[in-house]
Amino acid sequence: MFKLTIFLIFLCSFNGVIASIEISQKEKNALIDLYHSTNGKEWSASWDLNAPVNTWKGVELMDNHVVGINLFRNNLEGVLPESIGRLRYLTHLNLAFNNITGVLPKDIVKLKSLKVLRLEMNRIKGSLPLGIGQLKELQVFSMFNNFLSGSIPSTFGELNNLRELNLSSNNLKGLIPTTIGNLTKLEALGLFENNLEGTIPVEMGKLGQLRELVLANNQLGGEIPSEFSQLASLKILQIQNNRFKSYKGLREMDTQQFLVFDTDEKTLNPKFNEIQLQRTRMADTKFEDVDDNE
Repeated sequence: MFKLTIFLIFLCSFNGVIASIEISQKEKNALIDLYHSTNGKEWSASWDLNAPVNTWKGVELMDNHVVGINLFRNNLEGVLPESIGRLRYLTHLNLAFNNITGVLPKDIVKLKSLKVLRLEMNRIKGSLPLGIGQLKELQVFSMFNNFLSGSIPSTFGELNNLRELNLSSNNLKGLIPTTIGNLTKLEALGLFENNLEGTIPVEMGKLGQLRELVLANNQLGGEIPSEFSQLASLKILQIQNNRFKSYKGLREMDTQQFLVFDTDEKTLNPKFNEIQLQRTRMADTKFEDVDDNE
């Protein structure tokens, strides 16, 4: 009985320690800034700022640091605070499907531990940060369906661990940077529905792991590069509604590899229509609230 009493006292004390786990005031203030700048009182699931941080919805702590924030579809409305750059241990940030406005904080490139950044289906405007190449750990960068403008920075080519890049349904213009060819781990690239122009870089032929490529609804022209024949992992390809003059590169591909294929080239339809599967588009994928702890 005595041993049981001691055990219960220890268990209660241990639980008390767990409940009182806190983080540095600097990190806590950054979270509070996020709360206030995005109208936290009106969130679908709000935070009790008087309660311990480890009880706040969507906040993941490890070793007394904030490593994850998942506020997917939580009615955030407002701008992202500059202080978010103080969360130096953050690896996952998912604020998708909200009503976030304004521009990306310039200090977001200070999140050197970040692996997953999901800001899709918001109302964020402005240009993508030139310093994006500093986020060397980044594996997922998804900002489809926003109001981004300007060009795609060539510094994206410095993100050697990137597996998913989705910038579909924005107002981006200019050329697709040739540095995209450096992303040898890339599995999904979505640039659907922008104002991109010029030719497809031949460097894309280096993307041997690429499974999804969606370039539809832009102003791309010239020829489909013959280097496309090297994309042996490609399953989903959508390039319709552009201004291509030649589809020669497509004719060199294995038609049996595709699950989805969409192009304006009528002469290819008889071959590719042998695979009668559902059409899709990149901007309609990956909407679910997934566990990003990859």
